[in-house]
Amino acid sequence: MLIALGLLIFILVAVVVYWLIPYSPLKTKFNRDMKACIQRSSQAKGILTDKDVRSLPAPVQHYLKTCGYMGKPRSSYMRMHFKEANFKLSPEKPMMNIGYSQINFVQKPDRAAFIDAKMHGIPFQGYDSFRDGKGSMKGVLAKGIPLFNERGVDMDQACLVTYLSESLLIPDAAIQSYITWEEVDHTHAKATITYAGVKARGIFTFSKNGELLSFSTDDRTYTSMSGDRQLVKWTALFSEYRTKNGMKQPSRLQAIWHVPEGEMIYFDSCNFYIDRF
Repeated sequence: MLIALGLLIFILVAVVVYWLIPYSPLKTKFNRDMKACIQRSSQAKGILTDKDVRSLPAPVQHYLKTCGYMGKPRSSYMRMHFKEANFKLSPEKPMMNIGYSQINFVQKPDRAAFIDAKMHGIPFQGYDSFRDGKGSMKGVLAKGIPLFNERGVDMDQACLVTYLSESLLIPDAAIQSYITWEEVDHTHAKATITYAGVKARGIFTFSKNGELLSFSTDDRTYTSMSGDRQLVKWTALFSEYRTKNGMKQPSRLQAIWHVPEGEMIYFDSCNFYIDRF
């Protein structure tokens, strides 16, 4: 009896220690994948000029000029760092505070994000990526117990359209050949992204003074915790602009699923910043 009790205590202690140590197989894979993407990404040269953006819709050009991107060094990728981010897995779940980091590339529309959080004291981690035309979203509990591992055509499109929604935060992405633009009116522009046989589209909305306000699309599939899948409207909101290195950029980002039960803000960060390289 004492031996069994001692073994149980040893196992519990080992599990707790494993939770507490920094090492994580999923985070290690994320870092390794991103290092490989950075190494193969070509180095951007020069500055962003009027010639580079002259084919873009007027509201997009207005945004780039009024927010201070013109004349700034070109970028090959960007890192986004989120502080005080809140995230929920489904309408029934409460918001949880998460650590969130992300990297987007320009030469190809590769993108990856990593979530680090706790659910009832147990580590929860997520790895969301689009690489070489394939999207995936994986979540694990206690660093090793799979919660979900989404792949397939729907995920390819969802991840690609997410990249599109963030393309104006690194303007060099907006002028790549994989994105085409169409002016709707003086505060709206439609964009279509096509890569590796995957296509998605959406509408950008700007304020009259040129700030990016939102991006909306019908090309994302929502998957409930029960596994049900359906196409619903998805919106990203950008607000609370601040000036950094001469460029105005939003410091708050919210993501909304317009599910049948009503709008669900499932991601809300009131303090994020961008580094461009």
